[in-house]
Amino acid sequence: MEALSVGAAPVCLASTLMVEPEPTGVEIIRGIREELRYARLDSRVVMADSTEKNIPVRQTGVGVTVIGIATSRSLKIGRCRCGDAIVAVGLPHVGVEVIAGEKEGKIADTRDVCNLLKTDFVREIIPVGSQGILREAQTIAADSDLRFKPRRPSDLDIRKSAGPATVALCACRQAYFSELCESVQKPVNAIGSLE
Repeated sequence: MEALSVGAAPVCLASTLMVEPEPTGVEIIRGIREELRYARLDSRVVMADSTEKNIPVRQTGVGVTVIGIATSRSLKIGRCRCGDAIVAVGLPHVGVEVIAGEKEGKIADTRDVCNLLKTDFVREIIPVGSQGILREAQTIAADSDLRFKPRRPSDLDIRKSAGPATVALCACRQAYFSELCESVQKPVNAIGSLE
């Protein structure tokens, strides 16, 4: 999600798995490939996989590196403008909440990011993880030398951890909020603006 969000086209994914090849390694690699298919990236991304074959392992460890290519024109960093709306796509979930949230369609995912990138009104996207929506909204603002002004009151807890990137935070032109809502099938909340 992070590579996609900044406007980079993923070309290679390396998974370094600290598990035995079978059955755990095979299952993790299958899950990664399913996620690439879901995001409609499987035909464009080369995968390199590595599992532990030399020593017995007792814990699961996963490392994933994505290499993407972008032109300076396609990068979506520091492109926000004063008056842009900050919008959260998906709801923050952490720990065991993630499984239920995913089943209920409340979590942003790679397909949502791809759909948002197809619009011409979304200026930036940033996946929200453990630091929460507020922190990432401040990051989007700072990257464009602006300040985030939260909307009051908000039903959404913008300080809660969003765990493994369960929210995609967008900066978009104010007038296109309805169009943004139509481009994704997840909960959408306007949480503030940039000034």
